[in-house]
Formats: sequence, structure tokens, C-alpha cells
Amino acid sequence: MSKIVDFKCTYDNSIGINKEVTEKLDLQFPEAYKYWDSMALLAEELKKYDKANFCGLPFCHTVEGEALGGSINFGDENIGPRAKDYICASAQEILNLPEIDYSKGRISEVLKACKHLKDKGENVLLYISGPFTIMNVLIDPRHIFKIFRKDPDTMQAIFNKFEKELLRFVKEAQKAGVNMISYADSSGGLNILGPKFAEQTVEMFTYPLLKKIEEMINDETIVLLCPKTTFALIGTDKAVWKDVNLGEPVKYSEACIKVMGQAKFVGQMCIKDKEFELKNGIIKTINLL
Repeated sequence: MSKIVDFKCTYDNSIGINKEVTEKLDLQFPEAYKYWDSMALLAEELKKYDKANFCGLPFCHTVEGEALGGSINFGDENIGPRAKDYICASAQEILNLPEIDYSKGRISEVLKACKHLKDKGENVLLYISGPFTIMNVLIDPRHIFKIFRKDPDTMQAIFNKFEKELLRFVKEAQKAGVNMISYADSSGGLNILGPKFAEQTVEMFTYPLLKKIEEMINDETIVLLCPKTTFALIGTDKAVWKDVNLGEPVKYSEACIKVMGQAKFVGQMCIKDKEFELKNGIIKTINLL
């Protein structure tokens, strides 16, 4: 049985839009969430508001699910896009979903916005979601847990489908100049899956995916893991910590940029915690075994 420790997340599932930012911009919602130019403008303004050192996109965890055919409520200036109606009721329906076309739709607009921001000299953070978060857009979670429990081979086939898509997404992100990738699967944490399924998810999906991403990304790219994912890897002996001393106290988000070229993965803290400081100047990077 795994030794996974849970990370007590204080952030909700959505990336979120700050009302003070949206009120000052002359944008129409929800259209602003759909097109690259308004996405880029929003990302720049949120960076300024948060006093951050990167521009983050997209503003929700529904982009991959929508690109697979999911039904989305695009929200408004207060609440970003979120899942609307489930389109699948069985494992086979998930497996039958078409491949994502990264040249059209909102996922294409996200990549265009990333390229635009990178061309302007910004550090660009792309949020990508794990399989359970993606499936939250597509199917009632009760069906997934039933498949996982009764038919692990079919669950593996579903994992394989999402692995393929996420690797394609990372490849397109690299083409767009993205140099920071955030991977999280808040709907697939220990507190939701339980120890047995959490360990199986690491073995069947998370570890193989991240090993392949490690080989794909260039040395100027860093992957920021949700601490829930980090602790799952550490707890199943798939990764170890490696300390890197940056020589002075530094905010975690800044440390993630400074450590580029020295590590491919970090994940001791949530990147949404803008004020978290490494007072001793040491960032814990992650080595996959």
C-alpha cells in the first residue's frame, strides 16, 4: 500500500478571474475567454495585479475537455468557464471521442495567446489538467470510479488516450514558446481517490506521462507540479527531492524561474500561492526515478 501524504490545498479548482481586473478592461464576457487577443490582455493584466513574474493561461480547467467535445458554460467576468452537461455515460463513449484538433477552437486560441506573450518577452505558464479533471467535463465521476474498480484494463485504455492528448498539448505548447507548464489533477487527489486508486493512478498514468514529458521539453522549460501530484510520486517511490540552493531568500514563483536549466520539475508548493517565500533560498526540485 502506498505511503502517499495528502497536500491540504487552500485553492479551489478554478484558476479564477479577479473582478477588479475585469472591471477595468473594455472586454465583453464570456467572449473574452474565447479569443487569443483578449486572453493575452487578461493574462497581462492579471500578472500586473498579482505582481507576478509570469503570465498564466488559460483561466479554467476545461480547455482539454471542451476540445474533446465537452459542453462548457463559459461564465462571465466573475466566474470563468466550467463544465455544463456530461456528454459521455460509458467508458466506450470516452474512448470513442475524436482526437483534439489543436489548430481550431479555444485550445488553439490559448496557444496563440501563449505565443503572443512569449514573443513580447513574457514568461508564459500554461495550466494543463490531469485525466480526472478532464473527465469531470465529460462524464459523471461515479462512472469512472466504477470502471476503475471493476475493469482496470479499460481504465488503462482511457489513461492511454489522455496521455496521448496531453503529450500532444505539451508539444504544441513548446512550439508556442511556453516555458512554464503547470500540471495538476485536483479531481484525482488522494482525498478523492483514496490510497489504492491514488497509487494505481501514479503507476498507470502520472509517472509514465511525466517521464515522457521530461524527455520532450527543452532545458529552458520547467514543469510545476501540484503538491498533491508531487506527494503521490514521492509516496510511491517514483521520485525524490533534490535541494537547489539559490543563495538568497526568494519567492517560490521566482525560484521556479531561477531554477530553469537545473531541474525539469518542481512542486513543493502551489504556484497560486504568490506570497510563499523560500526564506533559506533553497528550492526543492523533483527527480523522477
